[in-house]
Amino acid sequence: MPPTPDPSSVRIDGRWAHRDVFANGIRLHVAEAGEGPLVVLLHGFGEFWWTWHHQLTALGDAGFRAVAVDLRGYGDSDKPPRGYDAWTLSGDVAGLIKALGERRAHLVGHGWGGLLAWTVAALHPRLVASVGAVAAPHPLALRRQIFRTALRGQRKNQARAIGELFAAQLPILPERRLIRDGAARVEARMRRLSGPQWTYQPEFPVAVRNFQAAALVTGVAHSALEYYRWAVRAQLRTEGRRFTEAMSRRTEVPVLQLHGALDPVVLAPTMAVSADLAGPDLLSVSLAGAGHYPHLEAPEVTGTILKKFLSGP
Repeated sequence: MPPTPDPSSVRIDGRWAHRDVFANGIRLHVAEAGEGPLVVLLHGFGEFWWTWHHQLTALGDAGFRAVAVDLRGYGDSDKPPRGYDAWTLSGDVAGLIKALGERRAHLVGHGWGGLLAWTVAALHPRLVASVGAVAAPHPLALRRQIFRTALRGQRKNQARAIGELFAAQLPILPERRLIRDGAARVEARMRRLSGPQWTYQPEFPVAVRNFQAAALVTGVAHSALEYYRWAVRAQLRTEGRRFTEAMSRRTEVPVLQLHGALDPVVLAPTMAVSADLAGPDLLSVSLAGAGHYPHLEAPEVTGTILKKFLSGP
């Protein structure tokens, strides 16, 4: 069996600084670049802070203080046995903003990180200046689409993603599957969700290797799957109803919805429902040729869109 990567192995060198920040009772590892208005970058499932390395430097060079964080349970951040519910995760981000010495922050998230950005804006509105959701519909829009797909059996790729969501509810086995054969499932997932052009680019195997190594860090597989487990189990609990009530209010801050036109799991109808839950200051952009990872598949275009959005009118 190959050695398990050390958590510090995710501290990849570049034009950024690594440090630890204590927030909401845990230690969070961040990579930081630039000075100016704070932009907190939140990664998705099976990723870590490095997923934002292009935007980290681009935003830093553009006059922003860009901070990419390893979320609870990922990378070199703490991996406690509990706390993977939306309330606690939102508290992590809120605590991070305060610990960084700022009163407000722009939140940009991909996938699950985008869902978290929407959630923090609802639960801690005074701390959020704007929401940039990359391949990340509003949580209630996603739930609605999941129910529709499950009932009608439509959309093969989305149905498969829903199947993975429910399969994650099993104990132990999902963790073993995720890290089996050097986390081969990480690569398979990336190939399935990406636009076809990116998989032939030189950076694709680099991203695969980095995400696989990060997934193999002790505790990451379990922590990552706990996000899925709470999302399903909460539907049967009182906290799920409270979460729905909290998220039902329109998001009052400016919102950017950015997704790839070829994304097989985040579909246009779902994004349309998300638009209904956003406030009047909404910008929706679809990138032709991109799949589920616009920030990696089209980094320069994504960076340009983010900089324009974050700079305001």
